[in-house]
Amino acid sequence: MLGTLLYGERDVRVEDVPRPVLQEPTDAILRVVAACVCGSDLWPYRGIDPVRRPRPMGHEYVGVVEETGAAVSLIRPGQFVVGSFFASDNTCEICAAGYQSRCVHAVGVGGAQAEYLRVPLADGTLVATAEPPDADVIPSLLAASDVLGTGWFGAAAAEAGPGKTVAVVGDGAVGLLAVLAAGQMGAERIIAMSGHPDRQELAREFGATDIVRERGDDGVAAVRELTGGLGAHSVVEAVGTQASMLQGIGCTRPGGHMGYVGVPHGVQLPGEQLFFAEIHLLGGPAPVRRFLPELMGLILQRKIDPGKVFTLELPLGEAVDAYRAMDERRTIKALLRP
Repeated sequence: MLGTLLYGERDVRVEDVPRPVLQEPTDAILRVVAACVCGSDLWPYRGIDPVRRPRPMGHEYVGVVEETGAAVSLIRPGQFVVGSFFASDNTCEICAAGYQSRCVHAVGVGGAQAEYLRVPLADGTLVATAEPPDADVIPSLLAASDVLGTGWFGAAAAEAGPGKTVAVVGDGAVGLLAVLAAGQMGAERIIAMSGHPDRQELAREFGATDIVRERGDDGVAAVRELTGGLGAHSVVEAVGTQASMLQGIGCTRPGGHMGYVGVPHGVQLPGEQLFFAEIHLLGGPAPVRRFLPELMGLILQRKIDPGKVFTLELPLGEAVDAYRAMDERRTIKALLRP
């Protein structure tokens, strides 16, 4: 089968690789219907995260179940399913509290940019649709497997809701879908921080009421000006750099909440600034499995269309071009069809 491998900095190859097989009785094998390139895939692609051996790429996926292990009872062959980037049993105390990404048995799911994929802990990880979905909603269901679920978690961690002003730092797919999430949660005002006209337009479509083009201290000042000098009640940080974290903290009013979901690289939080900011912080890898049933329901009822973040679609064999387009910011997010 075809699979995408990263050999080193900007060295992506689509090659013939072994088809996955069941390794544990709790596994499932999927025929991948759609996958995509994630912003976090660009960290190793750009050489920021070291790659010591060829790495199977991709952790966002939807597909059809081909085979299940003997211990799988809730998922069956033939079902269309959505999963997430962490496999979880969905039964431990941590899962029961809604943090499936930190399940006591959590296993990373990788290699989704391929024709087939092995998913561990299938019963606790995969969510099936009642019937095969229409083709036009597949991109949105794919978004639910990571970027929508992550943006939703960021908004929930920031306690977005009625009467709140929400500011979103970052205009990638996660940031844009945090805007959508904040709107669905009833936020009164949503400030999207973006310097790119195409992404500003999509942010508006997803529910942004204000656009702040400035970054850093200038961006913080702009948000505070829009909020009477106080800052936003809720802030979502969706980048993962030192600058974006400080920008998010600076945009949050005392007593406010910041959800941080950008994968951190080189971030060192200043203790004294945090102490006197007096804000609530919650973040980490999103427990996508917590939100999947709700998000899939909204998508299948056509109440939201997060698939609009996919501004490029290519065959799996052209994954190299998908990485280049995202690296050069020529597309918001690239979808791959095996």
